Amino acid sequence: TKEIFEKALAQAKEGRAHILGEMAKALNEVRSELSAHAPRIETITIDKSKIRDIIGTGGKVIREIVATTGAKVDIDDEGVIKISSSDIDQIEAAKKWILGIVEEAEVGKIYDGKVVNIVDFGAFVNFMGGKDGLVHVSEMRNERVEKPTDVVSEGQAVKVKVLEIDPRGKVRLSMRVVDQETGAELEDT
Repeated sequence: TKEIFEKALAQAKEGRAHILGEMAKALNEVRSELSAHAPRIETITIDKSKIRDIIGTGGKVIREIVATTGAKVDIDDEGVIKISSSDIDQIEAAKKWILGIVEEAEVGKIYDGKVVNIVDFGAFVNFMGGKDGLVHVSEMRNERVEKPTDVVSEGQAVKVKVLEIDPRGKVRLSMRVVDQETGAELEDT
């Protein structure tokens, strides 16, 4: 009864102490980093008005982010986005993509982009994940360009500099002032 209960508690205490001692031998200090395979969740907060840009029409954009990066993405009505995966690279890729969509383009800044449409007077380039801008034929190279297809093709990766954003939000881009190999800004000639 009381003696049996006290004996059981004493044995349990000894057992716990033994287990903790064995654990201390195996791991004597706290790890500075999580295991590469440990599940992680990163939380970012965006402006509520940008939620629809992340989700896209019928969920198209968020499905593409999840399919491409492999990370799980959850968005709530307040603009809190939880990105989870056991691979930190997947989380970083999804985070970069999302921030690229919600971030505003900055005049004078250089971005990586992809040619999405070629027209007679230039090429439309998608950059920052969800923004499109026009590289006019006169901004493709320093020398005269007859046809945009002489310089770029659809799907081609390019580096562009934002020259101007007009009051309607249209973005004017340049390829000729950016070294296409390094992404460094060239002297405007």
